[in-house]
Amino acid sequence: MSAPGPLPVPAVPLRHGTGVEGLTIPQLGFGTYKIDDDDAQRAVSQALEVGYRHIDTAQMYGNEAGVGRALAASALPRDDLFITSKLNNPYHRRADALRTFDETMDRLGLDVLDLFLVHWPLAASEGIDLVETWETMGEILSTGRVRAVGVSNHQPAHLRRIIEATCLTPAVNQVELHPYLRQDELRALHAELGVVTESWSPLGRARLLDDPDLARLAADLGVTPAQVVIRWHLQHGLVVIPKTVHVERMRANADVFSFTLDARSMGLIDALDRGLRTGSHPDEVQV
Repeated sequence: MSAPGPLPVPAVPLRHGTGVEGLTIPQLGFGTYKIDDDDAQRAVSQALEVGYRHIDTAQMYGNEAGVGRALAASALPRDDLFITSKLNNPYHRRADALRTFDETMDRLGLDVLDLFLVHWPLAASEGIDLVETWETMGEILSTGRVRAVGVSNHQPAHLRRIIEATCLTPAVNQVELHPYLRQDELRALHAELGVVTESWSPLGRARLLDDPDLARLAADLGVTPAQVVIRWHLQHGLVVIPKTVHVERMRANADVFSFTLDARSMGLIDALDRGLRTGSHPDEVQV
């Protein structure tokens, strides 16, 4: 496969939870949630052809092997790529986490992963202690087989607990975040702690695409509502990982660097917040 040069994506510094000095994360990536393993190779290969270099997967998605096949087929230099995976919920205990991290690396075909996240905190699950899990993530980091560790779906209390107990601050917290769910309190804590905020479901599982205010704004700018929302994430300094299996939408989602949103437009989008979760609440997800 021949791929063009990478997209003109800004990079965000990772201040904590890293084993590599000066490590950065591309602000725009390609998500693979709900893409099955057979389709993952095609979709990720197409994303790499479009110019994406940040790919997000997870043990829970069941598509790490397909992602790995696409990476192997790309012939892109390893240093040009940023690959994220996540620890699945049944594997929070130390021995399970260590074993399944090895399995993730085998499926992806990588010697070194860029970012490994605890997918859900499972804070109320019997027999699971999020501090012990986070300590194990620190142990994985110390092996040098991952460049950074972080978390996903962690609430403020979860973050404070693991940091106070271990003195290891996550590099990233990947959470549901979009104009209908701005997560202001959590983002303010991230800024205080030096944790990068990464948005999953950045389009609100497509609900935002039908929003009339966004439609009017997009029409005025000559772009799509999805492009407006992705641009909103970028201008707020968020890392954003839209997902699609359609190559034309991959291209459109990436074509967000030729326009900007002025202060009035950003304010209009900010005002859409309604505290709407399209996915599970972190306190409700348990083993």
